Order: sequence, then structure tokens, then C-alpha cells
Amino acid sequence: MTVRLSSCTYSYRPWSPPVLTNLDYSLEPGLTILLGPNGAGKSTLLRLAAAVTQPRTGTVTYNGISSHSKAYRAAVVWMPQQITAMTGLTAREQVAYTGWLKGMNKRDAWDSAAQALSRVDLAAQADTKTKRLSGGQLRRVGVASALVHNARVLLLDEPTAGMDPRQRRVFRDVLASFADEVQVLLSTHDVADLAEECDQVTVLDAGRITFTGFTQDFLAHAPAGTAPRRQAEAAYSALSNTGAHL
Repeated sequence: MTVRLSSCTYSYRPWSPPVLTNLDYSLEPGLTILLGPNGAGKSTLLRLAAAVTQPRTGTVTYNGISSHSKAYRAAVVWMPQQITAMTGLTAREQVAYTGWLKGMNKRDAWDSAAQALSRVDLAAQADTKTKRLSGGQLRRVGVASALVHNARVLLLDEPTAGMDPRQRRVFRDVLASFADEVQVLLSTHDVADLAEECDQVTVLDAGRITFTGFTQDFLAHAPAGTAPRRQAEAAYSALSNTGAHL
């Protein structure tokens, strides 16, 4: 079961040049990093995959289910860059409220919120007001909100932007802990987000996929003799016209 974009073309306005043209893409199991510079079309791809917008031409499906359907939107969840802390609500209340908005009854949403917070290592902060959480913790509340109703695909748009290295490490560890149960696609323009636990890498450049495959195959594009700590950056540069400017 996977999200599949087939021959998708999208432009912001009918008279504007397409951001994506005849794009074909299938999300693989596990944790996939979507690399690309600002303006490459990463957010557009995620919005199409999340059914937030629809392609001008082409189709988006999950296990054969159209992105126009309620069943699709229940299975595939998008987490935008900014997570808003709801005034007066604790972490558990905010996650439970999201579950209720998704159609869960109040009791099931409340119980599931505790489980979802535990999965993102925030059980100890369940009763903390979201306004008092750090930026990294608030992003994890966003992930818990996506997991509360048992979504099968999680789409994350630049979730580590603004995090310090320690917060990035914790966030990636959390994602890796459940990537065998939920397909995760994380967009970024920063190769520092490419960790060893990432299963797949997709590179998008100017609306065109220049690579998609296993992490080790991506790193193999680095020139011979590249230092290990520079392999991701070198591989990205080799696959993208703009990669060298990171």
C-alpha cells in the first residue's frame, strides 16, 4: 500500500508555468527524505499527496483509493511547517481535539491521544500547556496529532526548520521508531536531515525528480574520495543543479 502520483501536473494559476509537470512518484515503505532547494516543488508535491490541493491533470491515490475521497484523507496526513499551540490546551487535549475533528468520539480521542504522545516520547508532557512546550516538542505534538487516528502515511513539510542539532536528533529518532508501521515522507533542503536511519531518498530539482531510491544508492553518487561526513552533500550536489549552493 502506498501513495502514488501518476502523471501529475500542477500550477498555482491557469496562466502560470507548471510547478510540476507529468510527475510520476510512488512513496516507498519506511522513512523517506525528500531533498530539494527552496522552490523545487517539495511543498507542492506534499500538498498533492495530502489531498490539500488537486492536480490539474493526473491522479493521486493510496492503495487505489482516490485523493478525492474521505477514506484517502483518513489514511494520509500532512503536517505543515508551523504547528500552532492552542491557547489553554495541554498537549493531550490538543491531540485529542485533533482526533475529535477527524471523527473520533471524545473518549476514543482522549485515550488515543495518550498513546500517540507516548509514541513521540512526550508522555511526561501530556498535561503541559502547549504554549509552554519548546519548538521541537510542539513539532512532536503535531506528529502525535497525525497519529492519533491511526493514519498510515505521514507527510512532513520542513519539520526540522529552526531546530537545534539536539532537537533534530530527537525528532529523527522519534520518526525512525515508528517508520516500520507508518510510511513517512519528510521534505527538507538541508542534507543534515539525512541520517543513517533514513530508508529512502528522493531528490526534487525544479519540479523534476532526479533521484529516488535507497539511501546507500543515493550516497554512492558522491565522487570517489569524498570524506564520509561530506557524502550526503556531495551526492546531492551531483544530482541537483542547485545542490552546490547548500
